[in-house]
Amino acid sequence: MNTSRSLPRRAAVTTAAPVVATLVLVACGSDGSSSADTPTRTPSTSVPASAPAGRHNQADVTFAQRMIPHHRQAIAMADMAEEHASSSQVKAFAREIQKEQKPEIQTMTIWLKAWGEQVPHGMEGMNHDNASQMPGMMSDHDMRQMEDASGNAFDTLFLTMMIKHHQGAIDMARTEKQQGAYGPGKKMAAGIVTTQTAEIDQMRTMLGTSSPTATSH
Repeated sequence: MNTSRSLPRRAAVTTAAPVVATLVLVACGSDGSSSADTPTRTPSTSVPASAPAGRHNQADVTFAQRMIPHHRQAIAMADMAEEHASSSQVKAFAREIQKEQKPEIQTMTIWLKAWGEQVPHGMEGMNHDNASQMPGMMSDHDMRQMEDASGNAFDTLFLTMMIKHHQGAIDMARTEKQQGAYGPGKKMAAGIVTTQTAEIDQMRTMLGTSSPTATSH
């Protein structure tokens, strides 16, 4: 008989537990300083809150996967200018390249993660000492040549190679404008065409030339 009487009491305790837990959670939620707010922060391993929406196609994926390492190489070239360039104008120009292209890399990385596509590592697309698989990319030999140069010789190499590099980026951006479906991707591509075309003119002026110093192929 005692056993049968104790069962309802245990059941009552079990039923009360979720209620207490609920009250505790509600109380924590009312406190702005509690940890209940922390789940709203996006972990680095998940898609950011600004994940892209809208239709995209393979051309958009290819654009992002190729432009990311292309931008990374431009930034690596710009990094060299800080140490090797003799012209303050070249150094300032190199810093502008970094300022423009680093945010674009971050944006394209967000797109690829949101689409479930692979994000390139390093400067994928370079084929060691052979011709690049992407337009305008420097080979390992080209990069070592810049690394070994200094002063006016570096300035000339940097500007000449960066013109070629920009022309390659413009080629890829034009392809995205023509074949892509993703609005922000096409908008970024249009910006790359406009910005880097103007920068090519600026670099030619610094070189003292009016005709193309390099081709995109």
